Amino acid sequence: MANEEKRPGRFGFIRQLWFQVLLGTLLGVLLGWLAPDIGTTMKPFGDAFIKLIRMMIGPIIFVTVVHGIAGMNDMRSVGRVAFKSLLYFEVITTIALVFGLVTVNLWQPGAGMNIDASRIDTAAIEGYVHAAHDQGMVAYLMNIIPTTLLSALVEPHVLQVLFVSVLFGIALASIGERAAPVMRVIESASQALFKMIGFIMWFAPIGAFGAIAFTIGQFGAGSLLSLGELILEFFVVCALFTTLVLGTVCWWCGVSLVRLLGYLREEIVIVAATTSTETVLPRLILKMRKVGCEESVVGFVIPAGYSFNLDGTCLYLTTVAVFLAQATNTPLTIWHEIGLVTVLLLTSKGAAGVAGAAFVVLAATLGTTGTIPVASIALILGIHRILAEGLTFVNLMGNAIATIVIAKWEGKLDNAALAEHIGNRALRRRYLVAAAQP
Repeated sequence: MANEEKRPGRFGFIRQLWFQVLLGTLLGVLLGWLAPDIGTTMKPFGDAFIKLIRMMIGPIIFVTVVHGIAGMNDMRSVGRVAFKSLLYFEVITTIALVFGLVTVNLWQPGAGMNIDASRIDTAAIEGYVHAAHDQGMVAYLMNIIPTTLLSALVEPHVLQVLFVSVLFGIALASIGERAAPVMRVIESASQALFKMIGFIMWFAPIGAFGAIAFTIGQFGAGSLLSLGELILEFFVVCALFTTLVLGTVCWWCGVSLVRLLGYLREEIVIVAATTSTETVLPRLILKMRKVGCEESVVGFVIPAGYSFNLDGTCLYLTTVAVFLAQATNTPLTIWHEIGLVTVLLLTSKGAAGVAGAAFVVLAATLGTTGTIPVASIALILGIHRILAEGLTFVNLMGNAIATIVIAKWEGKLDNAALAEHIGNRALRRRYLVAAAQP
């Protein structure tokens, strides 16, 4: 009887979301490769899944942030969390920019291509260049303030939702016991919204199938062969940054990077297939709370990180910018490259939330520096979505780790829960062994 009870569990992984999404992704790759014309028609499945998730992002951020902040006893901690988050974001994204710059100079994937920028067809990139001209720091900051209180919850602007949520949470905390009925409603709404996310995630395998089938069918074999060295170099850079930089941060927090990768395996597969970290934002909030990060920290750091902590995007920007200079034989001095990083520290935040944000930021940066031909970005338009699979993975990991860092820094991290789920050997020994003792 005991053996009979174990047999059904042998294939229990088939019912797990990560396996179903992985299977959908592999089927999408095969369809896009073997039948590109049919693969490109699968795009609506991926788009529909992304729209379903985006539909939920505003309300979920609102209830999470409001409930977390309103439950705080000390309002000064809200300001501390915000300051520490932005400080950490700026430091880690600067490291990412420099890391990408150094590695692309060492590898030189664009050397020897000898592209004449004046002969490049720029028709396909005009929309991105136009969007880049419309982006500026003042416009970006003004766009954080929504048109109306309710419009923040219905428009796809994460920072607007965060802005309104923080204000509302502080207001509820300031009125004390009179906020209790509202808090009960928000708590109930939170449970209902996360239940809805659970329903929507049933469609994740179909969404992954459609998104990756379109990507391979539309941009696959030809793009991979013509710019294969850049793709290989960028994916190696993403792996090295995750291992060396984010891995070091994990070690400081007592987190096992390998266990964290396993813990987020479903989210990793989903963002790789859809090339969008938005598709896992609600699940990331839940999972970071489960590993012991306090709700008030999770509710602020993750939404803010989606705009300010784009480690993978920063790797992409310096890598591709210098690659284009190498491909077009544009000489770059050390001062040009320092200037490039300085501009990217601003522009990498200035177009968050815009469709094709990394591509728009790249166009804006090249236009600002005036050294590398803006027209050259047409060279990587065909592989941008493939490169996005690497940058979205790093963005996801960076925001998960940032949440743990800020929670630990604020003293709002349950180390026992962290040890149980993703702790390294030293942390597990310290907390789990102690918990096992009578």
